[in-house]
Amino acid sequence: MRNFLRGIANTRFMALIRKEFSQIRRDRRVTISLIVPPILMILLFGFVLNPTVANLRLGVVDDSRTPESRELIATLTESESFAPAGNYLSAGQLGDTIARGKLDAGVIVPYDFGRDLQRGRPATVQFLLNAMDANTARIAQAYAESVIATYNNGLRQSGLNADFRRVGAAGAQPRSQVVLYPAYLYNPGLVSSWFVVSGVFGMLCILNASIVSAAAMVKEREAGTLEQLMMSPAGTYTIVAAKIVPLFLLLCLMVLGAVSLMKLVFQVPFRGGYVLVLLAAALCVLCGIGIGTFIATFTKTSAQAQLTSFFVNPPLSSLSGALTPAQALPAWLRPLTNLNPIYHFGIIARGSMLRGSGLGTLWPNFLALLAFTLVLVSLSVWRFRKQLS
Repeated sequence: MRNFLRGIANTRFMALIRKEFSQIRRDRRVTISLIVPPILMILLFGFVLNPTVANLRLGVVDDSRTPESRELIATLTESESFAPAGNYLSAGQLGDTIARGKLDAGVIVPYDFGRDLQRGRPATVQFLLNAMDANTARIAQAYAESVIATYNNGLRQSGLNADFRRVGAAGAQPRSQVVLYPAYLYNPGLVSSWFVVSGVFGMLCILNASIVSAAAMVKEREAGTLEQLMMSPAGTYTIVAAKIVPLFLLLCLMVLGAVSLMKLVFQVPFRGGYVLVLLAAALCVLCGIGIGTFIATFTKTSAQAQLTSFFVNPPLSSLSGALTPAQALPAWLRPLTNLNPIYHFGIIARGSMLRGSGLGTLWPNFLALLAFTLVLVSLSVWRFRKQLS
């Protein structure tokens, strides 16, 4: 540490930093990695990873052919959830079309639908779902139940009652009903991109930082300049710090660009302010630099560094809870998320951005993220210093 401070006093540290900035500027791959991936990841994941299901192809079998059945079909197809995809003569023909993958769902209105409604009896419609994609089928079922509930409320004003039953449900539905009035806290508009981009933000900080730092370190070894640094009068701590600081500053600019995209494009609120999120992002960047530097000390070429990163980055992404809730993981995998810095950053980012929580609430995750940063950076500095020695 004394040698490190002496190096700063003799401006060797600043000279090495200028050398690192010049080297990064000449390396187009590193420059592109600092600009293109952040923009693509935020935009693509924010727009593409959208759990909302819309325009499901809906086939119709209307055996009733009454104003009530036509109103029900119009209510289904006028919503953004379902798009009309043709009328069919029989349930068998409709089922065959769904089996061929030309329809996502189908509704069968029985012959006595309108008559049962006029007589005050519950009327039943059958809803067929293509469950090859189980998640889409569940969402489509929820959409259909919501539409039927809206239709039922409209009929109840005139003394009629429509009853929706799942296909294969046994027994009659009870006449008594419990009405649910949900209140959506922290995201009243149910904007799904807020959850996605706040998780991708943490992945971007760590994964991109690890890739960029590993590439920068390995390229210097391939160019043979690492041996020249070892022969310079600068101490090992000075060399290590000069390698880390320029990458950290450039990656912090990447963080500011990602925050700007989240705010301007996706309108993500920062109810808890920017300071806590930016501090946590800076720790994530240091974690990523530590991971990348640690990988670079075990590899000799860029190809080896990329192959080694494949065994580190996908598990970090999968066990982070960034794209899907961590509670959806199997019970035996959930404890592993506590060993993932991306997971803790996701809690901090979403808690601060969406819920408005401060450090008084999020301090356990912030402390865990700080501990990961210290451990990873210390390991990488130790390995890099050992390599220089």
